Amino acid sequence: MDKLLRGYCRLLEVLIAACLATMVLLVFGNVVLRYAFNSGITVSEEISRWLFVWLTFLGGVVALHEHAHLGTEILVSKLGVAGKKACLVGAYALMLLMCWMLFSGALAQTKINWDVSAPSSGASMAWFYAVGLVFGVSAGAVLLNDLFKVLTGRVSEDQLIMVKESEDQK
Repeated sequence: MDKLLRGYCRLLEVLIAACLATMVLLVFGNVVLRYAFNSGITVSEEISRWLFVWLTFLGGVVALHEHAHLGTEILVSKLGVAGKKACLVGAYALMLLMCWMLFSGALAQTKINWDVSAPSSGASMAWFYAVGLVFGVSAGAVLLNDLFKVLTGRVSEDQLIMVKESEDQK
């Protein structure tokens, strides 16, 4: 499962890079057209905004997989192995609940907006809200994989605190 998730995250990284490159081209091209030719690309702002939302959520999945989110461990670090494990399992349970809530809310929004057209592109607004579905499923898979490792004892004691301090980011 780890190999599959690593491959999936590599694919997400490529998609993130493509989103960023497209955003840069659209915005830069629109700026040049506005200043040089007094015209512009109507859908540029809307598509850039959608790509930014997708880029952010997909980046969140990659960061979750790499345990790259910052956190604090002041309380948990003072606990024993069983306490650390209990806190981590509880944290995973809460994160999985949040993934389910985000998924179900995004599913409702996607259904509601299926027939609603975006103002400038005319595309279905469901595409905008579908990122919540992708994030909910992807983050859920990452969290379930990590939770499985904790419950089966495949995590060492120093890995029971899965946060990074700001000093660790250097």
